[in-house]
Amino acid sequence: MDRAGADARTQETSASPGFRPPHAMRPASSLRIALLGYRSNPYSGGQGIYIAALARALTDAGHRVDVISGPPYPELDDDLPLVRIPSLDLYAAPNHVTALRPRHFRSATDLYEYFDMLTGGFPEPYTFGRRLTKWMLERAAAEGRRYDLVHDNQSLCPGLLRLGRLGLPVVATIHHPIQRDRDIALAHASNWRARLLIRRWHRFVAMQERVVRRLPHLVTVSEASRTDIADAFSVPAERIEVIHNGIDVDTWQPLADVPRRDDLLVTVASADQPLKGLRYLLEAFARLVPQRPALRLVVVGRLREDGETKPLLARLGIGDRVEFRHGLSREALVRLYAEATLAVVPSLYEGFGLPAAEAMACGVPVISSRGGALPEVVGDAGLLVPPGDAPAIADAVTALLDDPGRRAGLGARGRRRVVEQFSWSVAARRLGDYYGRVLADRARSTGP
Repeated sequence: MDRAGADARTQETSASPGFRPPHAMRPASSLRIALLGYRSNPYSGGQGIYIAALARALTDAGHRVDVISGPPYPELDDDLPLVRIPSLDLYAAPNHVTALRPRHFRSATDLYEYFDMLTGGFPEPYTFGRRLTKWMLERAAAEGRRYDLVHDNQSLCPGLLRLGRLGLPVVATIHHPIQRDRDIALAHASNWRARLLIRRWHRFVAMQERVVRRLPHLVTVSEASRTDIADAFSVPAERIEVIHNGIDVDTWQPLADVPRRDDLLVTVASADQPLKGLRYLLEAFARLVPQRPALRLVVVGRLREDGETKPLLARLGIGDRVEFRHGLSREALVRLYAEATLAVVPSLYEGFGLPAAEAMACGVPVISSRGGALPEVVGDAGLLVPPGDAPAIADAVTALLDDPGRRAGLGARGRRRVVEQFSWSVAARRLGDYYGRVLADRARSTGP
């Protein structure tokens, strides 16, 4: 343990971290919330997008929100406070093997992060929790940051239990069980070495399983995720509150001044993450181009030079018709959707499916797999196909390319569905109600 961490351990009393005891809680209509993200990339993965949008919505609903995040940090509006919890950020290092510095030997947390990743692990959720609790104990109160409640965004680290033992109410969002990612990656692994590395990287899931079973307040983003989380973590489904993700319908909207093309497919997908199902869209696209040589596909994601997608493009002979773009701003992605003929979501599984909802909000007709919660999001506002079925994707694309009227109808229906059923104002209101129940339960259990 860090020397500072050991010192902090001796200070663990209900008055030491940055929070108020239950009898001093403010009304649920106006709370001071610590919103946690162990990593919050603003451009990919969804976590940074979720945390930034949720912080905005909760603030607009009257709460005071501090976003507390490890790197990469989210991009927040200027009026939203960001507390940076630095890590070694080894994924950003040119060479993580040589990233160790003499100062890191003064910290057990730094050494754990370095050697765990060096041996193929993913330590960030755990080490974020250690650094978070140290910051809460040593600096939060001194900086005038006193919280009524902590809301964790899927770090699911032991540090949350430590904060709970100190009397701080903790709510944790689980978007979907990472066990699904692991199992799909294992099913697509090409050899035993790849399977060994996948199992090693996912060892943090066992930590999350232990923590989730002890957390009393869990939130997820869809009914499908609630069922899967209850099964994967062996917790009763009734312990999990469903609050759908929201969409900023003022940002994600049709652009009347941008002409919509009739030959452009768009997808948002991590190129070498099997869960996202990009290979099936590429195989479908290869079936289409002989009859439609003008058709183009834009993949919003990064193409890894050493990944499996690049040789797949070469084998399919479509490399010159597929463009990869990464690091797009929201404005750039909205404009891309405004140009798109269709948006395709080929994921094998999604806990919610933000790319589908964002495309729908922009009035783009959507073709989606039935993986996870995607039917819950898309409903009757798009075409649904079986997960991992390239011919079905190709048939759905053909059907819509040949029917402009149907495309226009689905685009309008999708926009209407998102506006009416998915918005951040609705999500923030439901979360505020849930926070109120959490605090009321805590007050009853602790007494006057």
